[in-house]
Amino acid sequence: MTKKIFFRSSLFLLLLISLAACNGQQETGSFKVPPQTSTPEATETKSQDFDPYFKASAATKSKYGPTSITRNIMQDRNGDIWLATWEGIIRYDGKTFTNFTNKNYLRKFHVFSTLEDMDGHLWFGTIGAGVYRYDGVNFINITQKNGLAYDQQGCFYQDRSGKIWIGTMEGISIYNGKSYRNITTNDGLPDNDINSIVEDRSGKIWIASRGALCTYDGLTFTLVRKDKDQLMPDVADKNAGNFYNVRTVIEDLKGNVWFGGNDGFWRYDTNGKFTQIAKEFTGYIYEDREGNIWTSSAASGKPDEWQLSRYAAECLDGAPATPTVILQRKDMFFGITEDADGGIWLGSLNGVGRYDGKDFDWFRAE
Repeated sequence: MTKKIFFRSSLFLLLLISLAACNGQQETGSFKVPPQTSTPEATETKSQDFDPYFKASAATKSKYGPTSITRNIMQDRNGDIWLATWEGIIRYDGKTFTNFTNKNYLRKFHVFSTLEDMDGHLWFGTIGAGVYRYDGVNFINITQKNGLAYDQQGCFYQDRSGKIWIGTMEGISIYNGKSYRNITTNDGLPDNDINSIVEDRSGKIWIASRGALCTYDGLTFTLVRKDKDQLMPDVADKNAGNFYNVRTVIEDLKGNVWFGGNDGFWRYDTNGKFTQIAKEFTGYIYEDREGNIWTSSAASGKPDEWQLSRYAAECLDGAPATPTVILQRKDMFFGITEDADGGIWLGSLNGVGRYDGKDFDWFRAE
């Protein structure tokens, strides 16, 4: 098992938070991405591989939620909640938690990412077993043997044209419905370890990775960097101005781009201005239906604590806003999402919770 796997599941606690400037600039490199295609995926077999971080459980159905790391959460068009956990793929139908990794004899690898595509298919990214695609009946396993860039995934994104972007730890795979085209550092991608991808309203793709933040217009990768005036003049490291370990990038309803990671929490507004909202490590960013921005981040001045914060929509224009801290404790928080009833779901080191605006339900035996 690689060190990267260990980082995503445990060394994540050893994050370094660096201060950054309040303005940014972009540097452009001209890189052409050659077409690369592969054969479509093959059907999953029941062969089992070994993942030392997978938390085996015997149960297929339970009234209680997972007790392991829950990294991402999604509600599908039918209203079911799907959890990417260290116990596998778990669905909550409002009454029962069903572990599909156990139920469908899937490979026992911990799950990191989720997506529902435009056709209603569900996608799940694992750390070591490739991708699973679920059509409501069957799970299809997609791996490097089928053309995937790498078998460890960090994120999914479907662009407006319908292409699915699969961010892996060794580059990006773009699926057009028939085949996969892979993009890596050999093609100009600044860093192969991909954490998050989003398309902005201009059509540019923003790519957040371990070593950089960049945009991509289909031909050229453009590094998004801190203002060089804020760097020491004798800094020799060519990567010194990069945003490091950017974990999440989103576009809000107004067209602003938000991103966060080791350099804190940032906004790139529609006027082209960068503003640092918070200095603490920010792992996940989510916009709810009312335009409020939710973040999971390290707690200021308390390195062993984590917090869930909400930035009110009406306070987000102009100067940096002060958030409302919803929850703070010795834990880590992941995968924020809003369900159809307005509840906020939150992954943690020890399962999943739902916030109804007043209290949390952690789906555990009392």
